[in-house]
Amino acid sequence: MRLAKFLSHAGIASRRQCEELLREGQVKVNGNIVTEMGFQVDPIVDQIEFAGQIIKSEQTAVYLLLNKPPGYICSAYDPQGRPTVLDLVQDIDQRIYPVGRLDFDTAGLIILSNDGEFTNLMIHPRYKIEKRYEAWVEGKVDDLELHAIRLGMVLDDGPTAPAKSSLLRQEVRKSLIEIRIHEGRKRQVKRMCAAMGHPVLSLKRTGIAFLSLNGLSEGQYRHLTLKEVAELKKCAGQPR
Repeated sequence: MRLAKFLSHAGIASRRQCEELLREGQVKVNGNIVTEMGFQVDPIVDQIEFAGQIIKSEQTAVYLLLNKPPGYICSAYDPQGRPTVLDLVQDIDQRIYPVGRLDFDTAGLIILSNDGEFTNLMIHPRYKIEKRYEAWVEGKVDDLELHAIRLGMVLDDGPTAPAKSSLLRQEVRKSLIEIRIHEGRKRQVKRMCAAMGHPVLSLKRTGIAFLSLNGLSEGQYRHLTLKEVAELKKCAGQPR
């Protein structure tokens, strides 16, 4: 199979992140650095190495739901030595990685898994998995401004899909709004709020599809049930 696919199935990172590891020269096959995207490996014969360790395919699928605090990187590793979300789940034996990303200063719901195909279902925009965010933003937001989000906004990388938005709370100098999107652009919610004229003060992801943070304090996690995993796949239009 392709090397990036093998690494993803082994729980190193998502397929896209594994391709980036290859570009950076982080992976060796039989002692040689490999940067070719389509490089084929035989997991039975070839010795595949990442971060100084021999990689073997994972046999048991793991699905975790984590309430990420601010100040953690959503990555399997960080060259700058900053704490990652994996530091919060050190008692998990299998290699897992974040399903999608939250910014360093963003809190809230993140799934961790070693299932590459499941990860693709959750993060690819074609499957339209809804993500819910609550954002404290500068100033008072009115419904006309929120309507612009509902219609779709033009950002520097093109127009956004229509999104759901509502005002949850308003104070003298700031407002709490909810935004629901199914795209996965980099820093999308922050850029939408900035384009609306109300920069984000703090941001939390409160849900993915039917999942919520109920019962989880910041830094805590739980295993998803088999029923929840099946329902998530169903949300993406896949068979259970």
